[in-house]
Amino acid sequence: MKITTLAPDASGLVEWPTLSANRKSVVTVGVFDGMHRGHQAVIRRAVELAKADKAFSVVVMFDPRPGVVHAYAAAHDGQEPGDGFCDPMALTSVDQRLRTLENLGVDHVLIVRYTLAFATKSYRFFLGQMVGKLGMRTLVLGTDAAMGANRAGDVKAIGVLAQATGVFELEIVDDRGPGHVRVPADVTPQMPSEPGEPVDPTEGMTKAQLRAWSKKHQGREVRVWSSTNVRYLLAHGRIKAADEILGHAHAIEGTVVHGEERGRTIGFPTANLGSMIDGYIPVDGVYAGWLIDLGAAGGAAPSRRKPFTCGGSARRLRRERLRRQQRQRQCLGDSARV
Repeated sequence: MKITTLAPDASGLVEWPTLSANRKSVVTVGVFDGMHRGHQAVIRRAVELAKADKAFSVVVMFDPRPGVVHAYAAAHDGQEPGDGFCDPMALTSVDQRLRTLENLGVDHVLIVRYTLAFATKSYRFFLGQMVGKLGMRTLVLGTDAAMGANRAGDVKAIGVLAQATGVFELEIVDDRGPGHVRVPADVTPQMPSEPGEPVDPTEGMTKAQLRAWSKKHQGREVRVWSSTNVRYLLAHGRIKAADEILGHAHAIEGTVVHGEERGRTIGFPTANLGSMIDGYIPVDGVYAGWLIDLGAAGGAAPSRRKPFTCGGSARRLRRERLRRQQRQRQCLGDSARV
């Protein structure tokens, strides 16, 4: 898989690479934060069509997340996040997403830095670039995808454009999953009040009760298969429910650093991750999980407590190493996945 990083110029124009003089491409576009089942369905379809047509499968991925860029600009007098910006709400880092894309068989990934200038370009202009520069002959999107200035390029508008121009086809993948769910507007982490997997607070509610709950929490309807829903579930300790949507176990990554060395005094040595964490950290708690260090897996009981610093909040993540042979292993300075 070939990875290309692109940054728009001050006017928002991107110097797209020429992938091939004669080989066409099947393209999909998005952020793909979390790489949940809906994302995977879209990408698998793009890869499948590309193989059938002997074309390149191409993923155009935006980073940072567009919503974060616009929210940051709104709060900072139109300024954009700098190079050192940390997005504490991102479910997965770019590197984590790239590994998934490679496992799915993607040929090319173009990582585009999302800027406000780039956001002003119309979907017609953007898709014209995809056709002219990348040789796009098929565009694969999910059912509620939208792109271009003011998100005017929804699947209906793009379908009309594809039919009118005849230069590319639009393939729509049903990535909605099992319906919709309501989540609060505020996804502030909330620790479970009891041990075990928390239950859905809206389970068993009547329509009237659900309306009252939505009003109280400013609830909004989102797809079950959505990054927003996964983020909400992790923030409330509902790990199993989040993993079901992701289609895999949620994980974070970081570098093992020195801790307070309290664990060894009670027979449970710990592996502490530093402040630079890739992936969304669930709400404070003690979880059963796996610690993967240099390819060797060992059981772990992850707990999270303050401090870890990212986006102004303070938290710490540590792992109690459970397997005896793992306890003796020196992993300080190693990268770890939990």
